[in-house]
Amino acid sequence: MSIPHSSIFTILSPIHSSFNSSLSSSSLLSSFHSNHKHSPPTTWLPLRRSLPCRAMVQQAVQGPQAAYAKEMERLSAKESLLLAFKDAGGFEALVSGKTNDIQKIDVIERITGLERLNPTPRPTTSPFLEGRWNFEWFGSGSPGFFAAKFIFETFPSSLANLSKLDVFFKDGNAKVTASMGLLNSIESKIILQTKLSVEGPLRMKEEYVEGVLVSPTVIEDRVPEQLKGALGQAANALQQLPAPIRDVVASGLKVPLSGSFQRLFMISYLDEEILIIRDTAGMPEVLTRLDASPSSLAESIPEYVS
Repeated sequence: MSIPHSSIFTILSPIHSSFNSSLSSSSLLSSFHSNHKHSPPTTWLPLRRSLPCRAMVQQAVQGPQAAYAKEMERLSAKESLLLAFKDAGGFEALVSGKTNDIQKIDVIERITGLERLNPTPRPTTSPFLEGRWNFEWFGSGSPGFFAAKFIFETFPSSLANLSKLDVFFKDGNAKVTASMGLLNSIESKIILQTKLSVEGPLRMKEEYVEGVLVSPTVIEDRVPEQLKGALGQAANALQQLPAPIRDVVASGLKVPLSGSFQRLFMISYLDEEILIIRDTAGMPEVLTRLDASPSSLAESIPEYVS
């Protein structure tokens, strides 16, 4: 039986159409997979958006830990420096020249280690600066060195010694006090009044204003027997002086120093307990706080604006 042409076309047409449709779908799917293979995954954007969040969570966890570790490092460096002072013989060994080179370089190394952990970015205008500080270490250009040099060049070590050196900072002024002992029974003080000016967040200028040689105080129970007679005569002679002269002697001998001496220095470390200063030669001075904590000090100085 013969089938008409038109009938064969009619029968094959749906198959052809289905085949073409299938081929078309297959091509589109292949094209999609081909294109999709070279395109980023559909989850790329959400993953990218989640990365900063994950980093923020990590920073939130690690931040306090890093700050705590740095603070512990700073406290350890402070303790190490104070122990180095003790091992070097303390203030007495320093002013008498008994500190050896190994001890000096050990102290300098620990000073440098603490300076890099300075917690105060603008120390010249920090309220921590004000108050009374005790010198633990000083270089050849500091007021402490000049006071020690004056005493040890003027008096034999058996007669005089520098027992203490401190400085008081307040309202842009400084008062350096050197306490001196004579014959272990007479105490005297040399006071230097200086004016401070802020020249930057770290740098200051110090100008010497006045020097005062305070009248000595006699500790009677320490006076050797052979000197008691001479000291009694000196006291009687002082009482016989005219009142104006006696008052001048009692208030101390004052020496004007304005315009005579000045120096530049930078504060390389400052916290509530330790102050480190370096002069133009790079020599460090280390001071420890003597008075109450900074929270009890008066109002702070305004911040310097460069």
